[in-house]
Amino acid sequence: MTLSRLQTILLASFITLMAISLITFPKASFDASLDGLDMWWSIVFPSLLPFFIVSEMLIGFGVVSFLGVILEPIMRPLFRVPGVGGFVWAMGMASGFPAGAKFTARLRQEKQLTAIEAERLVSFTNSSNPLFIFGAVAVGFFGNPQIGILLAISHYLGNVCVGFMMRFHGNSDQESTVGEDRKGFSLIEALRVLHRTRLEEKRPLGKMLGDAVTSSIQTLLMIGGFIILFSVLNRLLSLVHFTDLVGIFLSFILQTFHLSTELSVPLISGLFEITLGSDLTSDANAGLLEKVVIVSFILAFCGFSVQAQVASILSETDIRFKPFFIARIFHGFFASIFAFILWKPLYVNLQASGEGTVPVMKWFEHSASYGNTFWTNMIDYGPLFTLLSLCIYIVIIARRGVAR
Repeated sequence: MTLSRLQTILLASFITLMAISLITFPKASFDASLDGLDMWWSIVFPSLLPFFIVSEMLIGFGVVSFLGVILEPIMRPLFRVPGVGGFVWAMGMASGFPAGAKFTARLRQEKQLTAIEAERLVSFTNSSNPLFIFGAVAVGFFGNPQIGILLAISHYLGNVCVGFMMRFHGNSDQESTVGEDRKGFSLIEALRVLHRTRLEEKRPLGKMLGDAVTSSIQTLLMIGGFIILFSVLNRLLSLVHFTDLVGIFLSFILQTFHLSTELSVPLISGLFEITLGSDLTSDANAGLLEKVVIVSFILAFCGFSVQAQVASILSETDIRFKPFFIARIFHGFFASIFAFILWKPLYVNLQASGEGTVPVMKWFEHSASYGNTFWTNMIDYGPLFTLLSLCIYIVIIARRGVAR
């Protein structure tokens, strides 16, 4: 039997079993769908839509090209990507998964990146945003704001290590030569590129804004479908005891690293969906350090749900998904190792020194408190924002349909 036929049989069998499970557990599937819909409706859509729309406008007006010239002397030597990668990195960090993939694919479609450069860039620009780490995980799940700084630094240091590692991905002849002749910072050249890009954009402002809204909402609708699908899949795997079965095997691996076997089921859940996995890990009967290490891995791996979203976004281009997947595994190990190494200096020592004598901890506690407040407001007002945005989307589509 060829590998292709075996793959066909496995995929068909998996889909069939999933359909049978949906019929067998209709109520659990419905509840899981509602949980996924609530997450998308309240949090994901309202938090990502502004970033998506603004990024489309920044690209159209040439601001990204301007930043590309400014950041070229930094991004090219460090990560072997053009300067526009700095914009993707910053926006991806601020808005969270899967924004880095969305912006990378957009720049690839604009021919500002080669395929190999895009594969490098997407590997280290997808990260969890600070508000989720501080607000949802540290305060919401652990009830401990000081855990947020450890998780955040471990997460972003791991991303930097992935960027350094991925600079060796691909051959030099697959890279673009744009910007390589610039020896250093050039504000004049950056302004010229900004002006030239704006003149090349022929769409009027209204058309550009409408395209940005429709493109962003279409992407978010796709993301919502994946969130609901994997929410149901995660629940079904638990009901058929697949999670428990794999947990037994995973327990032996955890024992090898001297981690509690109680973390096996939360880790498996986290491999599919980061929010559920992080929540289950925080409630597990294990040491705090062990739980922080596992959550660091979960946040970095980002779950098959997010990875499926990234794969769908990248499928519209010639960017391969495999390098991204490999990078997520390395990011998981990097983040976990950093969490273990930094546990004593960033948590134990700061705890022992006293909160009042450590201004930086006060600042991070304030950030965590702000993140938690923002998270709560998103849950309260996010659905209204989502509903209004979808109404605007329907009006734009209807008007374009009438115009045709």
